[in-house]
Amino acid sequence: QVQLVESGGGLVQAGGSSTLSCAASGRTFSSYGMGWFRQVPGKEREFVAAISRSGGSTVYAESVKGRFTISRDNAKNTVYLQMNSLKPEDTAVYYCAAGFRVRDVPLQQRTEYDHWGQGTQVTVSS
Repeated sequence: QVQLVESGGGLVQAGGSSTLSCAASGRTFSSYGMGWFRQVPGKEREFVAAISRSGGSTVYAESVKGRFTISRDNAKNTVYLQMNSLKPEDTAVYYCAAGFRVRDVPLQQRTEYDHWGQGTQVTVSS
């Protein structure tokens, strides 16, 4: 069982930066592909970024490519999302997710994830 706790976010001005962190419990963090998703009221939760178990592979949604960077520190059981050049349309609740897989690949589908954090609000003001 993995428990995920996000931190960071808050209110940011357009063009600014923010970093989200997600701390995972347990001793098998490196067995999980990790991802970030986001959701706004009335819309489905959408994929933002994912990183493979080793951290060697990443994938991004087109809407954030070049602006966001996902990374992980397996020694600290933590995954990060560095967000630069933020836009008002990035405003959402951001969720961290963990998916147990043998293969060392990033997971893009919401259904591939087994565990979810409680979410953290990011608001970008124009």
